Amino acid sequence: MPAPAPDPPPPPRSTGLFHTAILYPTRAALADALRRLGVAGIRLDGASDHGVSEALYLRDPDQNGVELYWDRPREQWPLTPDGGLAMMTAPLDLAGLLREPPLEQSEAS
Repeated sequence: MPAPAPDPPPPPRSTGLFHTAILYPTRAALADALRRLGVAGIRLDGASDHGVSEALYLRDPDQNGVELYWDRPREQWPLTPDGGLAMMTAPLDLAGLLREPPLEQSEAS
């Protein structure tokens, strides 16, 4: 008996899962994830610098959104003149991220 066809994805702007987010402990760990995505031929949907974090966006095989990110240390978070948090969405410098030294095998697992 063949498997049933998968349901189509929900229409844009409807309810449902927006994305799953996976937090990496360091920028170097996120860089290693980016390298592995490249080796596997997985295309990014986007890459953003949010000031407080750097994030990679992609789709899983079922077309669910996946965010891979790391948080900058709090002392590096951008602040407004009155001391509030100044989050942003700017393009992530992927070449700069890839300049992070690769993790040792024991650190990556």
